[in-house]
Amino acid sequence: MTKPAMLEGVRIIDMTSVVFGPYATQILADLGADVIKVEAPQGDQFRYSGKPAKSRGMSPGFMALNRNKRSIVLDLKSDDDRDVMAGLLRTADMFIHNVRLDAVEKLGFGPEQVKAINRDLIYIHCVGFASGGPYDGLQAYDDVIQAASGAATLAGRVDGTGKARYIPSLIADKVAGLHGAQAALAAYIHKLRTGESQFVEVPMFEAFSQFMLAEHLGGLTFDPPNADVGYFRQIDPDRQPFPTKDGYISIVPYTPQSWATVFEVIGDPDFLQQPGLTTLKDQFFNQHRLYRRLAEMTPTRPTAEWVERFRAARIPCMPVRDMADILEDPQLRRTGFFRWREHPSEGAWYDMTPPIRYSGYVRQDDRHPPTVDEQGEEIRAELEQMKREKT
Repeated sequence: MTKPAMLEGVRIIDMTSVVFGPYATQILADLGADVIKVEAPQGDQFRYSGKPAKSRGMSPGFMALNRNKRSIVLDLKSDDDRDVMAGLLRTADMFIHNVRLDAVEKLGFGPEQVKAINRDLIYIHCVGFASGGPYDGLQAYDDVIQAASGAATLAGRVDGTGKARYIPSLIADKVAGLHGAQAALAAYIHKLRTGESQFVEVPMFEAFSQFMLAEHLGGLTFDPPNADVGYFRQIDPDRQPFPTKDGYISIVPYTPQSWATVFEVIGDPDFLQQPGLTTLKDQFFNQHRLYRRLAEMTPTRPTAEWVERFRAARIPCMPVRDMADILEDPQLRRTGFFRWREHPSEGAWYDMTPPIRYSGYVRQDDRHPPTVDEQGEEIRAELEQMKREKT
């Protein structure tokens, strides 16, 4: 028997936009929370980012981050709409936003102001930089955080050019979004246990810096430092996908035994008998020699043949695919990761299911990504009904 959704009955007022906040709130919506997306009259700006969109305000990126939410447009410069916002907050368990505190306080919805509206509400502020530091209040986007954290220098260290360039993903936004969802759940559990609500700050710079430095702090971990920053294995310029006769393959031998097996598979079992390669320590500090030899041998056979051989030998490997190719990946197909759904304004659209599975609970996505203000009348009517029931 399917159990109720984990967050069923939890109401979240979501005044976030772009990626960081919406990524967090979609995770909560997928767990069953009633997420009400409060948008300015023009809508979340990410509605208009990226191409191609079938209709204005419904970009592919927006659709990927806003399922299972309801949209209401409120102009918080209007007295009437501020009253509606206050009414929503009175009915909610959480308020999540990414507006600067000074700006949201001018609108009447800063932490202390909201506490006066609903003292039991959990208040979560998604920010670029933690408060109290010299960057407090600065605008932050993914590129800015990649630059500030040092992540934009890693590719230049790998290829030896020293050229800074961004990781081609909104990775800082999404990492911070995961932290935001975690923070919301932790605060909610704390509330259930203690009855205490709280103010929670989720800073993107600090969250992403911790994420990147987990392996890259390296020798700077110690005082005095005993090596440079950077995880040796990750920044080795020879650690790249290996060319094959018809493409590329990823091969990950991680132990001395697996390296021995790899060189047996490629037909050069004596390579590891060379001086400087016979021990685990030798192989770690001279791994570039192993990678280079492997790269010399892999072009002799097509990718599919190498995959078959390495998997038979229990060596982790995968063909390197174009991102479009993974739509036909047999693993994702079999597990139902991708699915076609029908959107009332956009027609057929490809959705990605939440990746985490829970025993006894199968989430049935009952809400498509909303158009601007799609549920505005419905939500206002709910508030009126709640008022009548109280009087």
